[in-house]
Amino acid sequence: VVVVESPAKAKTINKYLGQGYKVLASFGHVRDLPPKDGSVRPDEDFAMSWAVDSASSKRLSDIANALKSADGLILATDPDREGEAISWHVLEVLRQKKALKDKPVRRVVFNAITRQSVLDAMANPRDIDVPLVDAYLARRALDYLVGFTLSPVLWRKLPGARSAGRVQSVALRLV
Repeated sequence: VVVVESPAKAKTINKYLGQGYKVLASFGHVRDLPPKDGSVRPDEDFAMSWAVDSASSKRLSDIANALKSADGLILATDPDREGEAISWHVLEVLRQKKALKDKPVRRVVFNAITRQSVLDAMANPRDIDVPLVDAYLARRALDYLVGFTLSPVLWRKLPGARSAGRVQSVALRLV
């Protein structure tokens, strides 16, 4: 089973890899921090509580079901910080569901959706890049902690504004 982010990529990559593979799309992030107080807990070493929405839950179940008859899991999300985080989230949820059993998990990355790039990546798997995931988690925690505090102020002062995050809060302070 190969997991990518988009259904268009899944279809193309499935053609490149052939019938021995089942390529499924995560449709981007599969978990997020619920927009309620306490989703990030600084007093507990910045522990985070994640939630899976119903659409993502269905996709994760489809991946888990496909794994039942698979030899292993290949995480092929984008090579950036967000892609690494998506792979990490998918892996964490599948572990919680006990869907992996003893199947091997590999991470592959490619910068182009060409037959050669995909095949080269498949020939050179690696582990999830933990420092990249940690960078994502730090950014997400900071966005949540700053935004959760600052966004209500922004909404009162600028009706129609969406939310404030780590970048907007610094800009607001400068102003």
